[in-house]
Amino acid sequence: MPISSPPIPPARSATSRRRVLIVDDNTELGDTLRAVVASGIPGIAIETAESGAAALVKAKKGFDVAIVDVKLPDVSGIDLITPLRAVSPFSEVLLLTGFASVDAAIGALRSGAFAFVLKSFRPEELISIVEQALTKVELKHERDELERRYRDLVEVTDVLVVALSGADEVALMNRKAASLAGTTSDQALGRSIFDSWIPAEDHAALRAALATTRAQGRTTEAETGFVEARGTRIGAPAGEGAPGDAGAAQPSPRARRIRWHLSPSRESGDLVYGIGIDVTERRALEKRAADAEALSAMGELAMNLAHEIRNPLNAAVLQLHLLTRNLDRIEADELTRGALKDRTRIVGDEIGRLNRLLTEFLELARPRGIAREPVHLPRLADEVLDLEEESAKGRGVTIVRELPEDGCVAIGDREKLKQVTINLVVNALEAMKQGGTLTVRVRPDHERVLMTVEDTGPGIASELIPNVFDPFFTTKEAGTGLGLSIVRKIVDQHGGDVEIESERGRGAKVLVSIPIGR
Repeated sequence: MPISSPPIPPARSATSRRRVLIVDDNTELGDTLRAVVASGIPGIAIETAESGAAALVKAKKGFDVAIVDVKLPDVSGIDLITPLRAVSPFSEVLLLTGFASVDAAIGALRSGAFAFVLKSFRPEELISIVEQALTKVELKHERDELERRYRDLVEVTDVLVVALSGADEVALMNRKAASLAGTTSDQALGRSIFDSWIPAEDHAALRAALATTRAQGRTTEAETGFVEARGTRIGAPAGEGAPGDAGAAQPSPRARRIRWHLSPSRESGDLVYGIGIDVTERRALEKRAADAEALSAMGELAMNLAHEIRNPLNAAVLQLHLLTRNLDRIEADELTRGALKDRTRIVGDEIGRLNRLLTEFLELARPRGIAREPVHLPRLADEVLDLEEESAKGRGVTIVRELPEDGCVAIGDREKLKQVTINLVVNALEAMKQGGTLTVRVRPDHERVLMTVEDTGPGIASELIPNVFDPFFTTKEAGTGLGLSIVRKIVDQHGGDVEIESERGRGAKVLVSIPIGR
């Protein structure tokens, strides 16, 4: 009759007794086998069964070694091996037979039998084979326990763990890495790590490290970005999902910086294990520390030079004013007088620009505290937009305001936050020389207030985005490169975050988040 495979029981406890199951329809022989095994292996639990069906019922209690007669009334002992192993995957099966050929023995071993014992056998021979089988089972359980502990360790560790096949496809990804990638460990299997999570600019470095690891069999290191690939573009505006995701509000993937330690597998020459440490915050802190050191040096220089620079600037402005008044008194035709006035105006504009640069330089470099008071960010943004409305109309820019009346109160310095808003709005207006749309939104975001300033200008190339907050970095012809540096400094003072999402030809969006007030 057909025999079904019962469900697999839980793993055996390390303190449980070793169990032997004897399956033979000859009751006297079964009792003899019980006595022989018990006499040679003390402290062992023994069960007997007279058929395949009865054996499977008793096997549910758990067993380590089964001694099975090949000829049973309901099934062949060889056919019983698979369902018994399904009940207890780590168990071993010994087959007994009085009629055997070489082909039968080979077939039994290929079916998964541990040994093929011919009747009649000596008791010492049977005891020795059972002890060998029990030892093998114990080793299997120990290995399984070690592997389970290893898997648990891999899953709970706070580092990224991945295993890559020779084709650089994921063979293992722990929970931390899967969470960062926005997937699950099972869904990650078989996917190319390069196509799915490593930015194109880091492909060469990681491929070279993997090649060295496989060729030389030693641990190598590489640092790469690590992002989720859902069809969204790196640096694409938030809310822009994959093609076909109409109305999907998916955030754009953010690249994390991961330091990989790549080691070859001892079992497979092509398999490489990667242990990744997220160094994003460390790199950001290192960069900010370097910026702070540079700003400190600039601050000391600025303080020493400000007085010396502003005195001649002030004198130049006064002399220029007198020169402009005297131009009306000279005897010259209007064309000549107008040309001279144009030149004095240009000089005045350049002196004003130099003075603004000095002011911004001092603002950036000078350490100053900030006030701590409730600031209603929607009203503050509304005030700034009112101030810049005429300028926007002159440039052909339409202003869209998404500013709620209630909530969105942050704790901070109102004047400083106003300066942040003005800098961002002016930057956006200056970017739209041919007109466009300026959208300013303020909304609560968990424990923060999020303000976004979005334009429809030419955008910023993705490779330039990491540098936009650096002092003196600018993409404008007449820009000072200090506006966004000041923005970041003020936002940092408020314990907030600022970032830019942009792509060439698709405008730019600046997101500022400030801790909410209670």
